[in-house]
Amino acid sequence: MGWALLLLVLVLALLPTLRERMRRPITEAQRQAAPGEVLELSRGATQCRWSGRVRGPVAVCVHGLTTPSEAWDGFTPYLEAAGFRVLVYDLYGRGLSDAPAGRQDLAFFTDQLREVLDHYGLTEDVTLFGYSMGGLIAAKLAGEEPQRFRQVALVAPAGLGMPFSPAQRFAMRWPWIGDWVFQVRYPRAHAAALRAGQTPEEVLAVQLAQLDRRGFVPGVLSSLRHTLADPAPQVFSRLAATGLPVLAVWGGADRVIPVACMGRLAQSVRRAHQEVLEEADHGLPFTHPEPLARAMARMMDELRLRPSRG
Repeated sequence: MGWALLLLVLVLALLPTLRERMRRPITEAQRQAAPGEVLELSRGATQCRWSGRVRGPVAVCVHGLTTPSEAWDGFTPYLEAAGFRVLVYDLYGRGLSDAPAGRQDLAFFTDQLREVLDHYGLTEDVTLFGYSMGGLIAAKLAGEEPQRFRQVALVAPAGLGMPFSPAQRFAMRWPWIGDWVFQVRYPRAHAAALRAGQTPEEVLAVQLAQLDRRGFVPGVLSSLRHTLADPAPQVFSRLAATGLPVLAVWGGADRVIPVACMGRLAQSVRRAHQEVLEEADHGLPFTHPEPLARAMARMMDELRLRPSRG
């Protein structure tokens, strides 16, 4: 009986590790079959995709915590129609990019974005779009290197406070036991939340597939702990100090990053142009791409910053 109990405890303790080992790593065959190209950056391979014009002003789009670059697929045609060349890429641990070991803090992701821009020689006339956690990443790099950018467009940006669940807070606060709880609870809870939202089927399929890729679940927890756990108003204050135009669109029905964060952004970036899509939840780029595009276009028109169609 004692040995049986010990074996049970051992199996339970190893359950998260076993589940992670059963998940599939990204393969070269998957990357070769996908559109775009792979960049070998300092921390690992990064999948990138260009669309739109061959020349002209560039829009670089940074996705969020759990949805890879496909989050932008419904929105990028509107950017292309407006005259942008569009670049999307997968953050480390998401999509077809590598999942390197180590803390997934803000510097980890900001360095990846900087290296992507450096690889393509993007040093000016760039509009930086950031969605959710990608908004915080975009704000951070734009605040550090404003000379590279024409404007910063934020979609439900993180970094201004999030209503974490008790289970999320426990997992974020307590290493080891928190890792175990997160690995056991998160995949099912995340899948249920996705299916209950407004997400289109094609994006939902991509999001659910992430749960089966090795490195994704630990990466989400590491990002929660080291990038999103605490508000970072100083990032947005530094962005404001650059004088770059800042646009922001929020979802009125967003429960992940509530619309109350709009006021917090205004406190840090007083000249930010902001709009709310009242019916939208957190998935604005893929649930409401056309209204999002119209809102961004209105704000760019006000600032006279839309790209030329010529």
